[in-house]
Amino acid sequence: MSKALEGIKILDFTHVQSGPTCTQLLAWFGADVIKVERPGIGDATRGQLRDIPDVDSLYFTMLNHNKRSIELNTKDETGKEVLIRLIKTCDVLVENFAPGALDRMGFSWEKIKEINSRLILASIKGFGPGPYEDCKVYENIAQCAGGSASTTGMLEEVPLVTGAQIGDSGTGLHLAFGIVTALYHRVQSGKGQKVSVAMQDGVLNLCRVKLRDQQRLAAGPLEEYSQYGEGIPFGEATPRAGNDSGGGQPGRILKCLGWEKDPNAYTYFITQAAVWKNICDLIDRSEWKDDPEYATPKSRLPRLNEVFDAIEKWTMTKTKFEVMDICNQYGIPVGPILSLKELSEESSLRATGTVVEVKHPERGKYLSVGSPVKLSNSPVEVTRSPLLGEHTHEILHDVLSYSDKEILKIRDSGAVGEEKK
Repeated sequence: MSKALEGIKILDFTHVQSGPTCTQLLAWFGADVIKVERPGIGDATRGQLRDIPDVDSLYFTMLNHNKRSIELNTKDETGKEVLIRLIKTCDVLVENFAPGALDRMGFSWEKIKEINSRLILASIKGFGPGPYEDCKVYENIAQCAGGSASTTGMLEEVPLVTGAQIGDSGTGLHLAFGIVTALYHRVQSGKGQKVSVAMQDGVLNLCRVKLRDQQRLAAGPLEEYSQYGEGIPFGEATPRAGNDSGGGQPGRILKCLGWEKDPNAYTYFITQAAVWKNICDLIDRSEWKDDPEYATPKSRLPRLNEVFDAIEKWTMTKTKFEVMDICNQYGIPVGPILSLKELSEESSLRATGTVVEVKHPERGKYLSVGSPVKLSNSPVEVTRSPLLGEHTHEILHDVLSYSDKEILKIRDSGAVGEEKK
């Protein structure tokens, strides 16, 4: 069975997390991703946060599956000649260098178009055009600059960053979408184009409901926020709302049986209007079903603390999984707080390929996240990340059509590092 992106060649100049997330997604669906790395050094994450000495870290392996690696010194004249041939051969060049780095290498967008007018240049930067466009950005900076941190955390406490990598991996997801869109556009136009995603923009896109609430403040207090029921006035900006639901259906994280010893013995519980009477029956508050102070969503808003306190008294008598089993029978939306240990051991996630076990020649078996996107006619098989320069000869010979004699000359120049045994 053919892969969705089979035949597409990606020249991968990315490193760390945001760019590799993007190119790994493309590789999973069949694109031939050629990762360009500095001879003898490679992607910095190969050596970061190592759990086993002298082997590629999980940080690297989990972001670079299904790729090929070529060592290439692009500052070397011979290396530049190889790079030009790669640009001529590939469909997409993806980079997340610091601003202006490609231009300083001698490969401006104008130069790239001269080499290959059909090539798509895809870039990730911290900020878009504006006062901060030359600034470096990392995950947590993107969360802070994109509106996430200011709206995450408890009211009147310090802003918080989220454990989900919405700045790096989130931006990589956005760029992958942009690349596939540009490839489709090229089918019609015959020409390549620039695709760019700023990390600040990507985070803000994921914070759209908070921008919604920012505008709603002009019309009055946000009644579904806990602070409304507590009589705390709203300021000029969307506040931090703890674990309040971001939608129109109030929800909170509640304790479950065993919470005293288990840091994840909690559930998220939503008081959906359509099943309010079921909730009342479940927690033995049937009188609330017809009480005008509780019967409608609007009447409950000032009393959410009381409502959730009553629900929590019930959830504390059940495990988080019992809460889910029982509530699902009543159509009540709940979700257990699952630890990464629980997720890694969940058989259903293994069965769907969302969690995969990968064999590596140096570090042995490890777990990774597989593709969250499932295509019925282009299934994903996750293969291990490449060793540094593992495919240098293969790429020079099979992709770029250099002869063995030419490859020997390229190696002697120092442009591609030492031959792998």
